[in-house]
Amino acid sequence: MLNDVGAEVYETWSYEQRHEEIGKLVEGYRNGLPLEILCMMTTSIAGSEKLAREHLIALVPPDERQAIIAAAKGNKKARSRVASFFA
Repeated sequence: MLNDVGAEVYETWSYEQRHEEIGKLVEGYRNGLPLEILCMMTTSIAGSEKLAREHLIALVPPDERQAIIAAAKGNKKARSRVASFFA
């Protein structure tokens, strides 16, 4: 399944390795990586949406998280999904 890309490998990584790799994805997002890809890959690397959210909150400042949520305002479903990661 596409959502589980690399899941077996990520399970062997330490918390610090996961955090560092998710940090690279955040930088990629800031440079044009689509938000859907950021959320999907972060969840796969972290192991769950809850852990993905923890990493993203630690890596993305509050004002940037609010801007990400605001940018998704045109689509209720997308906004809800984005808010679950960044709120």
